[in-house]
Amino acid sequence: MGESGPYGWTKKMSERKKRLSALVVAHNEEAQLEDCLHRLMFADELVVVLDKCTDGSKAIAERHGAKIIEGSWDIEGPRRMAGIEACGGDWILEVDADERVGVALAEEIRRTMETAPFGYFLIPFDNYVGDHLVRYGWGASWGVSATARLFAKGAKHWGDQRIHPGVTLKGERGWLTQRMVHYVDKNISDMILRLDRYSSARARDLRASGKIGTLPDNIRRLFSRFFKCYVGRKGYREGVYGFLIALMAGLFPLLSHIKARLEDD
Repeated sequence: MGESGPYGWTKKMSERKKRLSALVVAHNEEAQLEDCLHRLMFADELVVVLDKCTDGSKAIAERHGAKIIEGSWDIEGPRRMAGIEACGGDWILEVDADERVGVALAEEIRRTMETAPFGYFLIPFDNYVGDHLVRYGWGASWGVSATARLFAKGAKHWGDQRIHPGVTLKGERGWLTQRMVHYVDKNISDMILRLDRYSSARARDLRASGKIGTLPDNIRRLFSRFFKCYVGRKGYREGVYGFLIALMAGLFPLLSHIKARLEDD
């Protein structure tokens, strides 16, 4: 007996030698979670981590038959590790609520993991600001163009940082060809608000580590990161959007440093 998923795609559990867990970590994501989980029904297991959710996210996860982990985390790494540890699959696909897995990517994931050795696969991203696709310029702690989201159980471990935690990866590295869709920001105002949130979280990490750095060093990083994103990562091909991304990437470490020095929370 098959189970129907989105796009009319059917899975037959008895034919699968390796099990896939799809993991989503969410904080009040009811506006995004329904569509995100619907597109993950090709997985053998859905695991949803609900972090301090006060909206309808839990009810959405329950409707999709997900294994639900509820809690309260102040640091990103341990929150994601709680989800990874709850996954029962041989392989894990890590997806944020504002990301979407299309049918072509779903088929590539299932096909690839059946014969893959222990390790991980980087998935390329199509990043959207509103309805505008921005493919070039991401990086330097401001968005990603590709990242390790498909991995064998035990091959990925998140660090303890609040924002952009470090990742330890084990095993062989591979690349998938199909792209993950990521709705990064709704508009420019949303992008600015994200910069404020990220820099505040990074400032807390800097204070906790005691390595705040110096103002001149972070001013230099503003220009080096802007150049890396706008020129090295070809952000100039995206026009004003590429300029904005490079600007945010450059401002992120500088604002984090200033907040770490001048603010206490």
